[in-house]
Amino acid sequence: MVLDFIKDIMKPKAISIMGPTASGKTGLAIRLAKEINGEIISVDSALIYRGMDIGTAKPDKNEQAGIPHYLLDILDPSQSYSVAGFREDAIKLVNDIASRGRVPILVGGTMLYFKSITEGLSPLPGSTPEVRAEVERIVAEKGLPVLRDMLKQVDMESWSRINENDPQRLGRAYEVYLMCGRSMTDIIREHGNSEPPFILKEFALLPDRERKYLKPMIAERFDMMLASGFEEEVRKLMDRGDLNQDLPSIRSVGYRQMWMYLNGEINYEKMRELAVIATCQLAKRQMTWLRGWKSKVDYLDPLNKSENLDIIMTKLVSEGIISGS
Repeated sequence: MVLDFIKDIMKPKAISIMGPTASGKTGLAIRLAKEINGEIISVDSALIYRGMDIGTAKPDKNEQAGIPHYLLDILDPSQSYSVAGFREDAIKLVNDIASRGRVPILVGGTMLYFKSITEGLSPLPGSTPEVRAEVERIVAEKGLPVLRDMLKQVDMESWSRINENDPQRLGRAYEVYLMCGRSMTDIIREHGNSEPPFILKEFALLPDRERKYLKPMIAERFDMMLASGFEEEVRKLMDRGDLNQDLPSIRSVGYRQMWMYLNGEINYEKMRELAVIATCQLAKRQMTWLRGWKSKVDYLDPLNKSENLDIIMTKLVSEGIISGS
């Protein structure tokens, strides 16, 4: 217990600001960084790409306001970036920023990246159609109690932990054994603790009035992108000749639809319509993630722009993340 306490107080401290697209995360993070001597780590799977600035709403040097930003422009659009790669880079950056007496602020909307920090990376293998079909056959022909008895023989801890009427989790535990010849319990134990490697105070911008908030804001922002030269940005990417719609970079919302337009698949009006719809769908998925977030998070209303910084500062001081002086 004492050792755990000592390890906790020695961990660096960081802040996260999560939220759906167009919720104002970047501006809030920059204002916060100015107040607390912070540096910003981008948690966004599109901002990593060079030459993709307008359609990703990437903050330029003036908007960054002299605040150091990391994980922007680190890859060419032809390359890919894994969740594991993000987690490794983010942990190194948090440790480096904290070691210099500054405050790391993780900001973005790629929820899988945030999840890799708060819950770790799953060491468990994916299933295969064949293995899944075998488990389904056992349940269909012999019943769930028989599957549970089979799991008991190979993974007593999972058997005792999983509700006896939960076919999905019971099946998953037995699938892992069939895939690896080892129990889920042993694999997770070997992988180690998945707790965050630093103390993370989490905030999320989450609108109460989902529909009223979403579409007008997103449509307005996309129109600003169009006026700022988004079409020309994507045309330059297309003219390179080595990029295509199957790459993660070009699958980013807005880019895929503009690519389709430039490729003659849809007209301009349809491109705009589909881009706004796709961005709204992304925002809704992000909000679904946030509403089911497992770790403790303080929710903020994106429409209360003048109050959110004060709310965050009060929380940070009260919980000892920063000094009140």
